[in-house]
Amino acid sequence: MKKHHKPIIGITTDYEEENKSYSQYPWFALRENYIKSCEKYGANCIILPISKDSIDLNLLDGLVITGGNFDIHPKFFGQKINNKKVKIKSKRTNYEINLLKKFFKLNKPILGICGGAQLINVFDGGSLIQDINTNINHEQPNPRNETGHDIEIISKTYLNKIYRRKLSGVNSAHHQAVDIIGKNLEINARSSDGIVEAFKHREHFYCLGIQWHPEFLITKLDETIIKDFIKHASNNS
Repeated sequence: MKKHHKPIIGITTDYEEENKSYSQYPWFALRENYIKSCEKYGANCIILPISKDSIDLNLLDGLVITGGNFDIHPKFFGQKINNKKVKIKSKRTNYEINLLKKFFKLNKPILGICGGAQLINVFDGGSLIQDINTNINHEQPNPRNETGHDIEIISKTYLNKIYRRKLSGVNSAHHQAVDIIGKNLEINARSSDGIVEAFKHREHFYCLGIQWHPEFLITKLDETIIKDFIKHASNNS
């Protein structure tokens, strides 16, 4: 009989080579609330630093691909850099694409947050807006633990199924976003300026991309997303 343990969630990290605020040498970074939000709903977490040798991914019950201070090189979606705001971290992107390719085959839950959602879109053949220019400030001036703008959840989508309301406030900390959606992805939410805020993979049983940062657990929607992800990961534990 299978023993039931807390699900183990692998969480990727950001990577800094030039920022010397913590160390003069390269270092990894991860905000505490990525861990705490998963722990709140019954998971244990393993931090996944950039490495040539990944841990045995079969040990993980779910994967979170995080955001961070970086952009995916436009070459991954057939473009050249056309904006000075684009900040490349090739080691991170190469690692996460390889990690996603391997983990995707395990058919276990995947949650991409902010830059992680953008990575999933590019991985599935989509492209990105290199710098958003709309009437909404997607790099909100107020603190990240507050909402910055509203989103509309599209009816009859997965997000609508688990969260019955049509509107929700979200925080916002990104200057890029989905342009062309990946071929197997279904848009679940947009902001009023048309920016894709959430999507779900049509074929993988649980692969979500969330453009905002639900790990702050500001709203009921944030709580619902993290709780739902951990619930599905629990099926593997």
